[in-house]
Amino acid sequence: MAGQETLGQRIRTLRIRQGISQAQLAFPELSDSYISLIESDKRVPAPSVIELLAAKLNCSATYLVSGVSEEVVDDLRVTLDYAEIALQNGAAAEARARFADVLANTDAVALPELLQQARWGHALALEAAGALEAAIAELRQLTAEASAEADLEQWARVHVALSRCLRERGDISAGVEVAEDALRRLIASGAESTDGAVHLGATLLAAYMERGDLVRARQLADQLIERAERIGSPKARMAAYWEAAYVAEVRGEYEEGMALAERALPLLGALDDSRSLSRLRMVYAGLLLRARPEEAEEAREILLHTREQINSSSAGEIDVALCLIELARTEIALGRPGGAVTLAHEALDLLGDAPRRAGALALTVLGEAYVRLGRTEDAVEVLTRAATHMEEMESSREAAQLWFDLAELLGETGAADGPRLGAYRRALACAGL
Repeated sequence: MAGQETLGQRIRTLRIRQGISQAQLAFPELSDSYISLIESDKRVPAPSVIELLAAKLNCSATYLVSGVSEEVVDDLRVTLDYAEIALQNGAAAEARARFADVLANTDAVALPELLQQARWGHALALEAAGALEAAIAELRQLTAEASAEADLEQWARVHVALSRCLRERGDISAGVEVAEDALRRLIASGAESTDGAVHLGATLLAAYMERGDLVRARQLADQLIERAERIGSPKARMAAYWEAAYVAEVRGEYEEGMALAERALPLLGALDDSRSLSRLRMVYAGLLLRARPEEAEEAREILLHTREQINSSSAGEIDVALCLIELARTEIALGRPGGAVTLAHEALDLLGDAPRRAGALALTVLGEAYVRLGRTEDAVEVLTRAATHMEEMESSREAAQLWFDLAELLGETGAADGPRLGAYRRALACAGL
């Protein structure tokens, strides 16, 4: 195992093995007394000195610092590269296994940068595979260890990922808290006008929307666009336009939402992020379907193309399920509720039984399809499950809408007043009334 020797001891061992004195190793750049201090671990050499000594001792600087041979480092890097390619190609299980191989390697402990890269990739692979509990545990450790001073963008990324996973698990308040605290800390440090701050702001905006806090979401959306346009980077502007489009959609301002999404799409395409591009295309197709129902076939074509892209990207089961849900909506709009039932069930099979937002959305679409098919009892059953899931996940706005829709459906079926009034009461409670 690497790390048994100190840096000084490794330098001394290599020097003796090559039969040279401290003076010979030092000449002409250093003094022999300085080499003696390094070998006795009384001085820590600067990186430039380590590079110099490594060249003289015919080894790598990595070996001097870590004690890990260049061959082992190369093997670990190849495994990491393979894992990241697998993640980008949508092979979440394979990526997870390869990242785990690196984490299990005892030599990786002596290579902190490589180890952090493996832990970050492993967390993303867990998320993509739908293992949200494990992903959250890994991300909590990463956020506790991350430093905004050392790497602001990575610090922001791990907080964004943690907030996202918490919300997907249904802990919306916790997701809001993570994003709010991280953004507050960035602003306090003077890093407000950075890509990382805009990305965190966009994440917080999404959390506000899921919690039903539309007023704060609208205010934050305006601030994000102003801040992103001031920064000027494609990444910041894309994130701001994307989340502002989501706000517009929820407020029923579909044309405005489409305009914002259309501004985000070319920016995201230039960033070469296939996973996010697929997600934004899903948002755009959903906006198109709601703003212009007569163009449902075009929305369907966008989603079919997006589904193909998802299968060759780092998207996980949740992304696939969301695409299937939007495709189910287009089938309903096109007068084919039977096809929507099939697609919604595919999404539910991917997501499993655990309450989560995507699952509740799939149940909602399934319930609407059942209504169109005249299968009222089935519709009531799945809409009740969807509303209960949303309520459990603190998604008050969506839960309120689902309980209201369920009450209306019960009224149309001539159901007894008790269940219908109960659904109305649940809707009012979720809306805070």
